[in-house]
Order: sequence, then structure tokens, then C-alpha cells
Amino acid sequence: MQKQSQWKTSTGFILASAGSAIGLGAMWKFPYMAGIYGGGAFLFMFLLFTLIVGLPLLIMEFAIGKMGRTYTTKIYEKLTNKKWLNIIGWNGNLAVFILFGFYSVIGGWIVIYLAHVFMQILGFEQGPLGHIQFEQVIGNPWITIVGQGVFILLTMIIVMFGVESGLEKASKFMMPLLFIFLIIIVAKSLSLDGAMSGLKFLLQPRTEDISMDGVLFALGQSFFTLSLGTTGMITYASYASKEMTIKTSALSIVLMNILVSVLAGLAIFPAIGAFGYEPTEGPGLLFKVLPQVFDEMAFGTGFYFIFLILFLFAALTSSISLLELNVSNFTKNDNSKRTKVAFIASILVFIISIPATLSFSSLSSIQFAAGTIFDNMDFLVSNILMPLGALGTTLVTGYLLDKQALRTYFGPDRFKLFAPWYYLVKFVLPVVIIVVFIVQLI
Repeated sequence: MQKQSQWKTSTGFILASAGSAIGLGAMWKFPYMAGIYGGGAFLFMFLLFTLIVGLPLLIMEFAIGKMGRTYTTKIYEKLTNKKWLNIIGWNGNLAVFILFGFYSVIGGWIVIYLAHVFMQILGFEQGPLGHIQFEQVIGNPWITIVGQGVFILLTMIIVMFGVESGLEKASKFMMPLLFIFLIIIVAKSLSLDGAMSGLKFLLQPRTEDISMDGVLFALGQSFFTLSLGTTGMITYASYASKEMTIKTSALSIVLMNILVSVLAGLAIFPAIGAFGYEPTEGPGLLFKVLPQVFDEMAFGTGFYFIFLILFLFAALTSSISLLELNVSNFTKNDNSKRTKVAFIASILVFIISIPATLSFSSLSSIQFAAGTIFDNMDFLVSNILMPLGALGTTLVTGYLLDKQALRTYFGPDRFKLFAPWYYLVKFVLPVVIIVVFIVQLI
């Protein structure tokens, strides 16, 4: 068996993990979920759940990864000597396979928008950026399938290069640029006439906007944006050096995730107030609003093109982690198989994702349970498979792993945080996950 992959630096690990967590969850999904479920109320609940649920769970998954240091369909057996517990790893494998399927739909939209803006720069298309009609883009089945295929191809190529040459180098380049451009967009969005109403909607929590659905989806968002319950973070932590401090890494990733989510909201909602959109526009919100923001900027077309590239990078950092988990589990740490497995997995994802992308065009009439095929794939992963995976891992951590071994991997504990963290993981979080899971199914 070949030597297991490993991150060269802690910075590379943190940026790659943050990229996995941030991606479309923070930039695409957070703004439209906040728009639907109350703006400031949703933001408050999301922050609360991310810190008291997401952070402890992320530390837990990092600890599991460092302790086991192997692929996730084997790691539970290795740590507990109970082979049947590998079902938790297979649950995560299924979750990311489906997640990559509907995630690539959004990635395809980004590719299509990039092509439109590039044609404008070359002079083949005329008019303002706002002329790109979102409904027409997603309503064209052939173009969306091609865009989706290109996105999956890009993901596959990066994963084929491996951890050090592919994932780590890409993340070190992508993430800093993404932060810089988000800040530029926020500054412009806040300067627009009428921006304050959108800013107030995002930052002012209103008790009347808090609903049971909002609470459930805010908790789901904290899972989604941190990639919890898929065992993806366990995979990344298994590549980390023994010197990597899990608490510092987890806190850094959570704070970056919160920052990007808030920046995405600050980029979108002031512009919503300025241009008269409804916050409840749904999944297309970012694609409808941002072109108009860039239309208001000098050299806006060029800046929008660069932003779309960075937005594509953000999507890729997440999709890379989704494909990497499948590759890790099926290569079983043998990197000589990486190229072949990445190719086969990508072809399979492309096939199962076609119905999801056609949910907005030729298959839009097919509605059941949570809605369209796309909606049901999202619901299955975010509301069932992810919570089940997180629940299984908390029970294994709290009741089957050696407490002293966990304390060792928890690292230096100057502020005496191990005991409250362990109490949360063992007694509180399993109950929270079970209650929320039952309520949302009912």
C-alpha cells in the first residue's frame, strides 16, 4: 500500500478545510436562506448554532481524523474494533456523492455566467450585466448540462493531482483572493442608494421573524456550511500532521465561515434594498442581484468576471472535498489508484446529477416530498444524512472512544475547555440532533 497523503503545512490544511466549509454554503446558500427565514433572526440563530453546535462537532471530527488516520469507511472500525460502525463512514460517502451531484448544478450556473461575461468582454454580447436572465439560463437544459459537466471536470482534474499538488496549492491561491473581492463588493453594495433597508433586514433580529422552520434550517445551515456529518472533515484531518492543533484549526475555520457568510449577506442585502428585489427570491438570489451591483461600478464587467472566477474557486474548494472523500474511501490510501477512481466517481456523479439540473427546465414538473428533484436531493443530504452522520460520530466519540486518548488529541488545555467540550459531545449534542431530526421529519 502506498503512503497516505498528507498536508505540507497547517496553513494549507486550514485553508483547504475552510474552502470545503465555506464554498457555496456560505456564499450561495446562506444569503437566500437568510432572505427566506427572516434576515437578522436567521443570522442570529445561525451564529448561535455554529458556535455552540458546529464548533464542538468540528473539533470532534478533527479528533477522529487525527486518531484514526485512515479513510472514513474504515476509521470507525479501527478506533472501536466494531466493523458494523463503518456504516457511519458509508453514510457520509453517500451524502457527499449526492451532495456533489446537486452542488455541481450551482457550479454549472457559475460556469455559464462566466461564459456570458467573457463574451461581453470580447464584444460578442452587448448590454448591461443585468441583461443575463437567470430563469433563461437555468431553463436551458443543454447549456446547463454542459456547464455542469465542465464544473465536474475541473473538480476531477484538481483531485487527480492529489493533496499536496492539487488541493493544498489551489486553496492557498483561491481563498485570500476571495476574501479581498468580497470586501470590495460589500463596500460598493453599501454605497448604493437605498442600501440601508437591506442592511437593517440582515443585521436587526426581529422576534416575530423567528419560526420553527427558521430554527431548523439555521441549524441545518450550520451543518451544511461546515460540511459536518459527511466525514469530509475527518478525511482532511486524517491527512494533517501530528503537530496540527485541532482547536485552533477548528476555530479558525468556523470564524472564516462566519465571516464569509456575513460578507456575502452584506454584499447581497443592501443591493436588494437598492434595486427593489424581494429577499425571498430563493436560490437565484445571488445570480440576480450581483450583476446589477457590478453594473454600478467602474470597470464593472471586468470586476464581475474576476469575481465569478473567484466564486467558481469557492465552489471548487467545496466540490474538491466532496470528490476527495469518495476517492479516499475507494483508493484506501493507495494513491496509485487516485486518477482512475477520481475519473469513475466523476462520471457517476455527472450521470446522477443530470436530473437535478433538469429540475429547473424539462423536469420541473416533477414535484414530490420536498419539491423538485434538486430540492429532494438537498433535503436528503442536509436534513437526513448529515444529521445522522453527526449523531453517529457523537455517540462513538462519547461512549466508545477512550476519554484520555481524546484528551491527548484535544491538545494543550490552558483554559480547561476539554471537560465542557466532552460533556457537550457526549450528553447534549446527541439529544439536540435527535430532537431536531424528529421535529423536522414530523
